[in-house]
Amino acid sequence: MDHKPVHIIGGGMAGSEAAWQLLKQDIPVILHEMRPVRKTEAHHTDGLAELVCSNSFRSDDHENNAVGVLHEEMRRCDSIIMAAAAENRVPAGSALAVDRDGFSKSVQDRLLAHPLFTLEREELTTLPPEEWDNVIIATGPLTSSALAQSILEVTGEDELAFFDAIAPIVYKESIDFSKAWFQSRYDKGEGADYINCPMSEEQYFTFIDDLLEGDKTDFKQWEKDTPYFEGCMPIEVMAERGPQTLSFGPMKPVGLTNPHSDEQPYAVVQLRQDNAIGTLYNIVGFQTKLKYGAQQEIFRKIPGLEKAEFARLGGLHRNTFINSPKLLDNQLRLKQMPRIRFAGQMTGVEGYVESAAMGLMAGRFAAAERLGHDIMTPPATTAMGALINHITGGHIPGAPEQKTFQPMNINFGIMPPIEGRLKKRDRKPAKAKRALNDLANWLETAS
Repeated sequence: MDHKPVHIIGGGMAGSEAAWQLLKQDIPVILHEMRPVRKTEAHHTDGLAELVCSNSFRSDDHENNAVGVLHEEMRRCDSIIMAAAAENRVPAGSALAVDRDGFSKSVQDRLLAHPLFTLEREELTTLPPEEWDNVIIATGPLTSSALAQSILEVTGEDELAFFDAIAPIVYKESIDFSKAWFQSRYDKGEGADYINCPMSEEQYFTFIDDLLEGDKTDFKQWEKDTPYFEGCMPIEVMAERGPQTLSFGPMKPVGLTNPHSDEQPYAVVQLRQDNAIGTLYNIVGFQTKLKYGAQQEIFRKIPGLEKAEFARLGGLHRNTFINSPKLLDNQLRLKQMPRIRFAGQMTGVEGYVESAAMGLMAGRFAAAERLGHDIMTPPATTAMGALINHITGGHIPGAPEQKTFQPMNINFGIMPPIEGRLKKRDRKPAKAKRALNDLANWLETAS
C-alpha cells in the first residue's frame, strides 16, 4: 500500500531516528536538512546525526543506570542510532562512546540506502504548508532563527534558551606519557580507557585562578540573560562556584593510581578516546567559553599537556527549546496544530540519547497515525515514557503549564517509585528491571 510521505525537518539525532522508525514500517520519508546550504555555529560537517559536543552517550549499564536503561530500550526498538553506536564504539570504560565521523557516516549511509528515503538539502524558514499533513520538527538546539521565530509566532510563546559548551579535542601523539597514564576509575570497562593527567594541590589552585582570569567569549546583548544547562556547564563557570568544585566533579582524583609517583594526585584531568583509531582524545568535562588563545595557554599548563596539539578547541553555542508542558500532548503533537510533532532537544530533553529517543517515539507515533493505528504512549515506568511524561507536564502534578520548565536528562528520579520497601542499593536495579519488562509489554501491544 502506498502512503503519503512524512516530512521531517532536521537531520540530527532525533530526525535521523524518526526517519528510520517510519521507514521500517514502509512509510516514505522526506527529510529536510539545511546544512550545508545554511551552516550552524557548532556543526563542522553536513553529515546526518553529527555529534557536535562530546562523543560519549554516557553509561551503558542497563541494570543500574537510567541512561543505560534508555540505551537498552532503544536497542529493543531497533534504533538506528544505537546500531550505529555499536558499529563505531571506542573504549570508554563503562560508558558508550563512538568515533564521531564513523557514527555519522553509518547513520547517513543506512538512511540513504533505503528506497523510501529522500534527503533534501534546504533551509525551511516557516512552518510547513498545510498539504504536509504529518510533520516532525527535529531541528534541535541550533534551529535557524527564521524557523524559530515562525514557531514562536504560532505558539505565542517567548523563546526559551540556554547555552551549551563544547570540550576541546587533543591529538594523542602530543600528550606526554612520562606524566600521563592510561587507567579507568576503579579499573572499570577495559580498565585503561582514559588518559589521566595528575595535578598537585599547587598546580590545581593555579589552574583554578587561570580559569577565572582567562579571556572569555563575549555575549551579544540578546544573549546576556540566557542561562546555562547544568548538564553541560562550562568548566570556568563551575570554578566560579567555589575553588573545590572541580576537584569534586570532573577532576576528582578517586579510583586512580599514578604509576609515575607514589604521591596521590590532588586532582586529575581525564581524556577520553574520540575516534576509532585512537588518535584523538577529548578533555572530559572541559566544556568552555574561554577564547581560543586562553584555552591553549591554560590547558597546556596541565601536566602531560604542555605540548598538546588541539584538533578542536572548545566553544559555546546557544540552545533553544519550546515550552513543551504547555504546547505538546503526550504524543509530542503541537496541541494547536496536531499535524506537527516535535522531537529531540527542541522538546526539552537534554543529551544525545534522550534526543534520539524522542525522535524514535515521534517516528513511531507518526507511523501509527499514517497507518491508521492506535498507539499508546509508553508507561512512565519506562525510560522513554518517563521522558515524555516529564516534558509534557507530568513532572509537577497540577502544574501542566509551569513556567520554569528546564531541559532534563533521563534519570531514575523521573520514574515512579517502586512499590514496597527496598534497600537503597536495590532501588535502581529494581527500576531498571521494571522499565525493561514494561517496555516489552508495551512493544507487544504497540506492534
